Amino acid sequence: MTEDVKNGLQKVNLAYDDVRAMAKDAGFSDAGVVALPYAAEARDAHRFREWVSKGRAGTMRYLERRTDDGQLARERVAAPFPWARSAVVCFADYRSSEVLSTDAAPEGTGWLARYAWTSHILPGQVLPGGGGEKSERRPSDYHKVLLKRLKTLEAALHARFGEFESRAYVDTGPVVERALAVAAGVGWTGKNTCLIHPQLGSWGFLAVLLTSLNVSGSASQQVSEPAIRRDGGPRARQIDKAALIPDRCGTCTRCIEACPTNALDTPYQMDATRCIAYLTIEHKGPISEELMPGMGRQVFGCDICQDVCPWNEKSMRSGPIVIDAELEPLEELVNPALEWLAAMNEAEFERQFNGSPVRRTGFNGLKRNVAIAMGNSGLARFAPRLEAWAGAADEGVRSAARWALDRLRRKQPR
Repeated sequence: MTEDVKNGLQKVNLAYDDVRAMAKDAGFSDAGVVALPYAAEARDAHRFREWVSKGRAGTMRYLERRTDDGQLARERVAAPFPWARSAVVCFADYRSSEVLSTDAAPEGTGWLARYAWTSHILPGQVLPGGGGEKSERRPSDYHKVLLKRLKTLEAALHARFGEFESRAYVDTGPVVERALAVAAGVGWTGKNTCLIHPQLGSWGFLAVLLTSLNVSGSASQQVSEPAIRRDGGPRARQIDKAALIPDRCGTCTRCIEACPTNALDTPYQMDATRCIAYLTIEHKGPISEELMPGMGRQVFGCDICQDVCPWNEKSMRSGPIVIDAELEPLEELVNPALEWLAAMNEAEFERQFNGSPVRRTGFNGLKRNVAIAMGNSGLARFAPRLEAWAGAADEGVRSAARWALDRLRRKQPR
């Protein structure tokens, strides 16, 4: 690779509208591009440092990784990628017309986060005797689906601009995707800390392509503007006023009021150590008994703060929802029966969720979460299963089952 490429000195520039069109051609719902460093980078870096220093990342130690010079790797894109001159941020819509977690649900069911329902159809097998083909729908991993699309976009950019440095990430790189998405004009950060797209709401995946290419011809002319600084960092060089989407949450606090574990203790701030999504997926081992009642029937992730958001309500009413063929909901994962989940052995868990984000919680993690949901259900029929798990070797499963049993017994009439 030439020194010019390494140093981001190519004479070509990324045009905002062109890149957005190319991203849509690659299969994304929307996209934006932003020059690096972006205007609010120092502010966002300060907020990220403060969030981590307060211990709000919980046990997600990967968020605390530092570069050789001591910077948090996710603090600024330049920390791990000094060559990066632009970020293309892509949005993939995973909305569906299925029920919400806040809707009335059948008795004894759990909830898997909406994004974990994604599936695709496996190529059919020819049946004997000329019976045609039999196809099967299986879980799809959005990481793989979107990374493939990013690579398609990357290849298209290489075809147009030639050689340049790049990295493609879907939830796996040392970048804060949401901050880049806001800077790229894809949406704004809601009070629930999710990125909200003005037409598609917050039910969307983010994928990031970093490049050594410069940016020009964005949605409006970029103008130099000094940033108001409090932390003493370098002044931002440019800001694209028209491309940035203003905060449209207004006075609404539905998401804050709806969070059952008070993870959204301050608007625009989230304490991961109290977030149900973190507790059911990222956190390993026992869960604090203080938080278990608020977890309700959530067994993988949580959609509550998104399900009550008016912008998601608006996006669902705005017109027909186009379902992505590689991200279509798998019906059996919508309001799954707790008995079905609890009856799986480890081999069945691996078989059912092979290729699914649900595998991230692990077999024992799912059992722990199911036990808590059983305790919160108030249904005495779950007691035998919980009694069996009360002696489990895994401490997380064991403590959850004992708590759930005690909760069921206290709820039963004397």
